[in-house]
Amino acid sequence: MTNGVAELEHSDVIFIIGSNTATSHPLVATRIFRAIENGAKVIVADPRKNQIADFADQYIRHKPGTDVALLNGMMKVILDNGLHDQAFIDANTESFEGVKAVLEHLDLDASAATCGVPVEQIEQIAKDFGSADKASIVYCMGITQHTNGVNNVKSLANLAMLTGNIGRASTGVNPLRGQNNVQGACDMGGLPNVYTGYQPVTLGAANKKFAQAWDVDELPSGIGLTIPEMFSKIESDDLHALWIMGENPVVSDPDANHVEKALEKVDLLIVQDIFLTPTAKLADVVLPGASFAEKDGTFVNTERRVTRVRKAIEPVGDSKPDWEIIQEVSTRFGYAMAYESPGEIFEEIARLTPSYTGISYERLEGEGIQWPCPSEDHPGTPFLHRDGKFTRGKGLFHAIEYQPPAEVVDEEYPFWLTTGRVYAHYHTGTMTRNSESLDFEVSQGFLEIHPDDAKALLVNDGEPIQIASRRGEITTRIMVTERVEPGVVFMPFHFEESNINKLTNPAYDPIAKIPELKVCAVKLFKAAS
Repeated sequence: MTNGVAELEHSDVIFIIGSNTATSHPLVATRIFRAIENGAKVIVADPRKNQIADFADQYIRHKPGTDVALLNGMMKVILDNGLHDQAFIDANTESFEGVKAVLEHLDLDASAATCGVPVEQIEQIAKDFGSADKASIVYCMGITQHTNGVNNVKSLANLAMLTGNIGRASTGVNPLRGQNNVQGACDMGGLPNVYTGYQPVTLGAANKKFAQAWDVDELPSGIGLTIPEMFSKIESDDLHALWIMGENPVVSDPDANHVEKALEKVDLLIVQDIFLTPTAKLADVVLPGASFAEKDGTFVNTERRVTRVRKAIEPVGDSKPDWEIIQEVSTRFGYAMAYESPGEIFEEIARLTPSYTGISYERLEGEGIQWPCPSEDHPGTPFLHRDGKFTRGKGLFHAIEYQPPAEVVDEEYPFWLTTGRVYAHYHTGTMTRNSESLDFEVSQGFLEIHPDDAKALLVNDGEPIQIASRRGEITTRIMVTERVEPGVVFMPFHFEESNINKLTNPAYDPIAKIPELKVCAVKLFKAAS
């Protein structure tokens, strides 16, 4: 997030796209509700009328995978009506002319037809956003999990820069992280191309710095594999061992049948987790990790806030904190890590990571600190890019043209499928489905379908239905609702016994390599009761 969560309360307009904030991020949603009480306008764009849309001043139901068409249409209206911030653009950005050329030649009627939203509605939300003094953008995986996910995010950055809504309080481009320490994992180099603090592995100076710190002659300078690439490498016999920590790809990843075959094929599968997940059941070795309540350390939340986590109980049974397991395995491989505590590890993080330099355990005794924090007397950074000072120098516009999803509906597969979460469960249900009370709330999967489609298929609410894509088939029960429009169906992905990710498309964004989990083509037919 460029800005802090609390800042949302003081925004004039909040544009939420690809996020069911009330369900997936309820604490963030409380800030949005307070903003509404303070007079803010809320605009929600999503193919499914989710819970946060119930509180919106305007809800835009665009077709799955057409985010760029909608955003370009909004930006054209803003530009044509002179609602853009030319002074901000001139002083703080570059390459605007390319975006301007795309927008000037854009046919708004054609864009509206592509995304299935009336021109008048696009014009209204664009004028509301463009006229606001402080406008915030909030998005989640409904934006990123597409074959054009990077272009979707760049388009949101274009919208923020076009209107000067960046580098100020209660503005910005604000992605909501899907789990509680995803931001921290990325900050610590849990990506195939960077060390901590996003220092590229291909950068000689960074490579040398970490090699010296870890007392080795040199470190690899090549970019590693993403998750989809790992499974492909297993299939081609180029990857022979896989160590999975705190992840459940048998349920969470697209084309899950293919994932399961890859995990069964790999020579050695190690899974480190707190429960015996469907993925762990396939493992040759299971390493029992400790839960958040059984270990010390730090979490970094969605607003870049580094906070302490403190051990409440000793690890149960033979389980250990993850860092201890990694250290013991490393030592057996011949590289003896010698950390005594998470605090010692964090001291190393601060030494090697410029954005963390000023953070220490002692300073985290309060409410935490938002990075970047470059020195011990620095208070942390509530929002990024103050006064147009971007990390790269100037903000870079990208000219983005709409591209359709990798898979579109046709006569054989006539329904658009999109996926998401429900309020009672968290990701693949590793923890929440082990809670009797939470699992009682929503105990099985379901497919949301519009009443017109249910009638055409001769199915009633609660009856079984079969769903098939080009990758597999599952059976679940239907929920008849007008939250989805005709031709679109929605299903949560928490449930291994009706695993919707057996159907989703593994095609991925060419830059970020993130799969297109949010849109694919399916067919439906009535199942035997």
